[in-house]
Amino acid sequence: MAREEHSPARPEGEQNQEQRRPVIGVIGDGMPGSDRERMAAEVGAALARAGVHLVCGGLGGCMAGASRGYKEANGPGICLGLLPGTSRDEANPWVDLAIPTGVNSAQGALVAMAVDAAIVLGGGGGTLSEVGLLLRDGKPVVALDGTGGAAGLIGGQQLGKTKVPLAHGADQAVRMVLDALRAHENVRALDESD
Repeated sequence: MAREEHSPARPEGEQNQEQRRPVIGVIGDGMPGSDRERMAAEVGAALARAGVHLVCGGLGGCMAGASRGYKEANGPGICLGLLPGTSRDEANPWVDLAIPTGVNSAQGALVAMAVDAAIVLGGGGGTLSEVGLLLRDGKPVVALDGTGGAAGLIGGQQLGKTKVPLAHGADQAVRMVLDALRAHENVRALDESD
């Protein structure tokens, strides 16, 4: 029996609307019930209003807060959780799509690869490693003031060639990261035309 050839729904290499939607990460600590979790919910809601996709580590603390805020604000995109373990059951209940990676602490590298830019709230060494990978790859990072930890260490600081902006609220953080992403895309488009 001959195999039928199916033509693609769109020309090869062309992205659909969901693939063109910016992907913004929210990174920080996983401590549940913290003030950072509440602030992460505000960031998630602001990201939803901005019409972007949200990627996080999918667990508790800042990740749960961002996911909850995003879903409660009815974002048009998806909330993706890249989990460190091997079970989807580990995901917080607001994640639309949970991807178990089974790579434990290396999961932060996957989050950094998956996003176009990120907002940092609090966090420790794992968060700092994610920030390092994002900056190495030239991806915009914005730190949220008043959240301490990694965000407090990097916000407003020059790290190599990049100064990490410090936002003073969720809406400002989202505005800053999207402005930085637009500027980054324009620079990249100029680089590709040479």
